[in-house]
Amino acid sequence: MKKGEEKKFTTVSIPTPLFQKIQDRIKGTGFTSVSSYVAYVLREVITEEPDEEQPFSKEDEERIKDRLRALGYLD
Repeated sequence: MKKGEEKKFTTVSIPTPLFQKIQDRIKGTGFTSVSSYVAYVLREVITEEPDEEQPFSKEDEERIKDRLRALGYLD
């Protein structure tokens, strides 16, 4: 970042229960806020290189869907 440039941020909404779970998870860690933890996790996810052409197997896809259901994103 060049001198004089400011950091730009946006707002992303997440369900309150998820926010609270993240707050509990980061207690006692080096993360100072839910936002910093979420930014870290997203950076890790988007920088992963897929091992194969198809990023998820059917089994992975089902596990992801189950997790999204548990978090309340899918019915």
